[in-house]
Amino acid sequence: MKKIFFTISFIIIVFISLGYWKFFTLSGVSGGEKIQSIHSPDKTYTLHIYRHNGGATTSFAIRGELVANNKKFMNTKNIYWNYREENATVQWLDDHTVMINNHNLHVETDTYDFRKNDREKD
Repeated sequence: MKKIFFTISFIIIVFISLGYWKFFTLSGVSGGEKIQSIHSPDKTYTLHIYRHNGGATTSFAIRGELVANNKKFMNTKNIYWNYREENATVQWLDDHTVMINNHNLHVETDTYDFRKNDREKD
């Protein structure tokens, strides 16, 4: 009986964790049409901007995917996800800071996710 309880509990925890990862973190966000790629001034990073089409029921969203050009493993991460945007204005302020649609982000520590509506530290 205990074995069944622990097995069911484990399965529930796995599904809750997968749901949280998919719907509440930037790691679960993917896809979209690439609309631009911008290199940092020192070429250490490349920022790919994607337009995500939500279909007939939702608006467009913009996703910013950062690529660390000097890393071989774990070199990409999402740093920007904003809803109800069709275009992105991107400007590198320095080698480690980028402004995407008036949101300043230090690429090593900051992210912007409209669902949290605030920057967070990784």
